[in-house]
Amino acid sequence: MKPFTLLYALIAVLLYVIALPLILLLSLRQKYRESIPARFFLRSNRPFTRPGVWFHVCSLGEARALGPVLERLKEQQINITTTTHTGFTEASKYRADVRYLPYEMFLPFWVRRENVVVVLEAEFWYLLFAVAKARGARLLLLNARVSERSFPKYMKMRWLYRRMLAYVDTVYCQSEADRERFIALGARDVKVIGNIKLAQKISATAHYERPEGEVIVAASTHDTEEEPMIKAYLDYAKDHPSRLVVVPRHPERFNTVWEMIEKLADGHSTSRWSESKSFEADITLVDAMGELNNVYAISDVAILGGAFKVDVGGHNPLEPAHFGCKIITGKHAFMQQELFKYVHDVQIVESEEIGAALVRAKSMRGSHVDEDIDLNTVIDEIKREDEKT
Repeated sequence: MKPFTLLYALIAVLLYVIALPLILLLSLRQKYRESIPARFFLRSNRPFTRPGVWFHVCSLGEARALGPVLERLKEQQINITTTTHTGFTEASKYRADVRYLPYEMFLPFWVRRENVVVVLEAEFWYLLFAVAKARGARLLLLNARVSERSFPKYMKMRWLYRRMLAYVDTVYCQSEADRERFIALGARDVKVIGNIKLAQKISATAHYERPEGEVIVAASTHDTEEEPMIKAYLDYAKDHPSRLVVVPRHPERFNTVWEMIEKLADGHSTSRWSESKSFEADITLVDAMGELNNVYAISDVAILGGAFKVDVGGHNPLEPAHFGCKIITGKHAFMQQELFKYVHDVQIVESEEIGAALVRAKSMRGSHVDEDIDLNTVIDEIKREDEKT
């Protein structure tokens, strides 16, 4: 083991010991009850038994983006690791062996021989890269990105990323701007193929009856975002017959958001989807996972959350655009900048401007997407390297 790699591993062990009380505390929360024991204590998390093509993703969005890639790798043995419960659940839908990625200090003992390791987006783990390469795998970054906002922070740590990227054989990035940033960080073979999320097959999993009037969905909302959306809707609804459907991003917030809806409703009818299974109320809380595309399919306007807070980075606009929704979102969608380049007729506003945006949306057509993605290059390399091994 190289001196730097050994030092890094020792620091990882030290951080683990220091953080152990917090890790144990977090493991008691429902959100982490499965992922933390698997990642930090290797509970029910054995290594892959068969070598093949190993994809590592973070969470739900990245796991879902793998769909078009895996459809073209039906002859390969597919292994997938993820770091979140939602990502694990989504990855488990594929024909693949799925695991949680262990904390870095376990990787030298956990990782076995793989033919190709493909890491999605910004999941940069030094020991993952170093150990995978030491086991003889070809290492690729797919859909790789470094946002404009985070690039200065990466450059301050360039000494680390330069060492990390030295293990990477090819970087398949989302845009020319990403290519320039990766080269500045020390990457070698960097190619632009576009964003693979553009190749996703977007569809509804259920078809619901559309209620009368205009349907507005407050989609993938976070803490502090629902209140201005609900207030904007209540003001808008005075002159425009409409209904609001609220879909929080995280299930642990369902009850909190319901209490807020009940408090703000001001005489409007309300319902929880889990109880009513309809959208006839003025304001409906969708307190279930996996329903957002089904709601987009019956909606006219999507107020896309995650971008009215400064620290989330926005959410995928391709799904509401696919269903022809008129999209309104905030000014902090920095994690989705590349995707928004392909989506047209989007209103980007501050929280206090949502009401005015709803009025303007009345005279706008639905948002739409221009597709631009080349998967052939990366698929060919994965197949070639896997078959070579």
